[in-house]
Amino acid sequence: MKMSEVAADNLLAEQFENIEQQHAAAKLGMWVFLATEVLFFGGLFLSYTVYRYLYPDTFATASRHTEVILGGANTAILLFSSTLMALAVRASQLGRRKELARLLLATAFLGMIFMGVKGFEYHKDFVDHLVPGVGFQWHEANAGAAEIFFWLYFAMTGLHAIHVAVGIILILVLALLARRGHFENGNYMPVEIAGLYWHFVDIVWIFLFPLLYLAGHR
Repeated sequence: MKMSEVAADNLLAEQFENIEQQHAAAKLGMWVFLATEVLFFGGLFLSYTVYRYLYPDTFATASRHTEVILGGANTAILLFSSTLMALAVRASQLGRRKELARLLLATAFLGMIFMGVKGFEYHKDFVDHLVPGVGFQWHEANAGAAEIFFWLYFAMTGLHAIHVAVGIILILVLALLARRGHFENGNYMPVEIAGLYWHFVDIVWIFLFPLLYLAGHR
């Protein structure tokens, strides 16, 4: 029996017939999880669509109070991080331990930069009294609809930020394990699963950016 086959047997859980079946089951489980996340975000997207239809002018005006340059920068950061994550998956498949660890650390670092930029945005919104609630201030028409926009803005971007934070922690753990050689001999599935999650996080932001930042820019 070849060494690779022995390693695969060591990784195989008893309920599966072969390593390919185990990998397929792991991928299916992650896709099911991501489908539930799509439904979760879908409710917020639906709410945004309804209220934007009801208050198109106010939503466009409120959107102009978001930081489109910072939002665009964060979009570029996440897209680049997604590229690095794809390269990390490839490195794990090829058994390149050091390269894998570096790529995972770089991906997590970009995620941290994203969170830092988002934190700066939130601070500016707080200073400008755009956080919904008692302190919300709006000096243009239809303050109620504007507050709905910012409720949705903070709910959608906040939920996304939580997912980014979870992804950063997950990737850092994988980087630590990669340095210890846990993903050699064909054991790359955890990295591939984490990659699917990170790509999902990036895709959600690609939808959030035009809806929340570009709605009022023509």
